[in-house]
Amino acid sequence: GRLEAVTQQMGYHPQYLDSFLKTQHYLMHMDGPLPFDCRHYIAIMAAARHQCRYLVNLHVLQFLRAGGDPQWLRGLEFIPPKLRNLNEINKILAHRPWLITKEHIEKLLKISEWSWSLAELVHAVVLLAHCHALASFVFGCGCEQDEGLGGRGSLKPLSLSNQCFCEATAGNSYSQELLRINRKRSLDSCMELDSLRERMQRIHVETEGRDEMRLQQQDREEGEGREAEVGVQGGTEHCSDLSAGLSPLADTDGEVTGATNLACYMQDPDFGYQDFARRDEDQTQVFRVQDYSWEDHGFSLVNRLYSDIGHLLDEKFRMVDGLQSSAMAKRQGCEPSVFKRGIWNYIHCMFGIRYDDYDYAEVNQLLERMLKVYIKTVTCYPEKTNSEMFDRFWKQFKHSEKVHVNLLILEARMQAELLYALQAITQYMI
Repeated sequence: GRLEAVTQQMGYHPQYLDSFLKTQHYLMHMDGPLPFDCRHYIAIMAAARHQCRYLVNLHVLQFLRAGGDPQWLRGLEFIPPKLRNLNEINKILAHRPWLITKEHIEKLLKISEWSWSLAELVHAVVLLAHCHALASFVFGCGCEQDEGLGGRGSLKPLSLSNQCFCEATAGNSYSQELLRINRKRSLDSCMELDSLRERMQRIHVETEGRDEMRLQQQDREEGEGREAEVGVQGGTEHCSDLSAGLSPLADTDGEVTGATNLACYMQDPDFGYQDFARRDEDQTQVFRVQDYSWEDHGFSLVNRLYSDIGHLLDEKFRMVDGLQSSAMAKRQGCEPSVFKRGIWNYIHCMFGIRYDDYDYAEVNQLLERMLKVYIKTVTCYPEKTNSEMFDRFWKQFKHSEKVHVNLLILEARMQAELLYALQAITQYMI
């Protein structure tokens, strides 16, 4: 599962890492309402919304390992209508979750033979929120950069044939247990590298002509040349180039790189984040946590429809809240809890979620301008994050402290998406 770049960054906070790995493993590999190949395809759809090649490539490989139909990798028009119908809620959750309504839920649950069950939909919603938020972390910590070219944290590529996603944290107790349970199954289920390369090459050949036509059309429409070179690091401008894909062939070290074109996994690519404060007056009102909260409402609903995931998510939320941040807070001249709550509430505020017991004037007092710019970029349009932004904010802070900020972004964003989606499901059920 090649999540070693992510786990190496999260490894600065090993207790949180254990909690993350448990949730990741449960969502993707344990019993649940959704088939395993569908889980990975939903993850591909979610990651593609933010043009996150790191996660798309990861789940393309996992999708094929799980026996997924290679034809699906040609794009959304080649997948079953049931999965394709998830596209709208994926798009809205990724960029403007406050637009989710009970009508979106009803549409998915009442489409004759292609209808979703409530349990399946909850599983899908958690997957979407998980992957959207993880994409923010991937970009925020530089995991998207080419690891072989000295990416942030001196990340070293590991071999596909002998590395599962949890091996990078072999020193942690849960990771050791997970390795014992999962290693044999992971290795047994891996197809031979040559076979995998063959299948991905076939997909590439079949879609090559169509991708070239799309690229030419986009060039004409935009009136400017596109840069087809892969691996341009850190450039905000290059993040929007959906068609400059990676070749699905192994590189010289035998690493499979995967997805050729992220645009084929999404519709309406121009739909993106829009400042909640600038919304039209007839759109949804501010989301007030005293009316619908994770602790009092979301937890019980998600746990009832998708057994045990609520406990894992709750543990992860509590774990990030309990991380030590005394050094960061001291530099800002406040208590750790005050500092973390300022970051958390600022992120939720960008999604229209408000806490009546919080004085939002504190946000401007606690968070420097460069930090706020960084948090907003990583949260709302992570694909525009670049290495300069990471390096420039809080130069006096340690790398582990910057990773801590990215963990807060990951969890606050995920909870925000879940609150909107679960509230819509609740309203549908009522």
